[in-house]
Amino acid sequence: MSATRYRRFLKLCEEWPRDDTKTGRDLGTFLRQRVASAFREGENTQISEPEKCDQIYESLARINGNVYRQRFPRVRDTSFTGVAAEECRVLLKGSLQQMDEEKKGLWKTIMERFSSKSPEDLPEKAPEK
Repeated sequence: MSATRYRRFLKLCEEWPRDDTKTGRDLGTFLRQRVASAFREGENTQISEPEKCDQIYESLARINGNVYRQRFPRVRDTSFTGVAAEECRVLLKGSLQQMDEEKKGLWKTIMERFSSKSPEDLPEKAPEK
């Protein structure tokens, strides 16, 4: 029976869309990682709580099949702010890039501003003398 569950989860992972714009926060990628860790031995993995496993699968399958989106359609495709979904994606992407810039550190930021080299060619630390 475990083999059947494993195959069902694999099929769900294949159907689940992957969004490359959401690096590090993509639900499809996270789902694939969790299935891989839960079924380490593949079809031979022993499930300690088969009912809970089936319940999780059914929930994920309903989300992937847009059951709730069809059951409860949205009147408008905007958020509470009135901003459209695509505009929210653009704003989120910009703010995430800005946060990455802030995480860099002072030395790397200064070197990028005053250097003609690309950021990948810069050293991680200042050379010691």
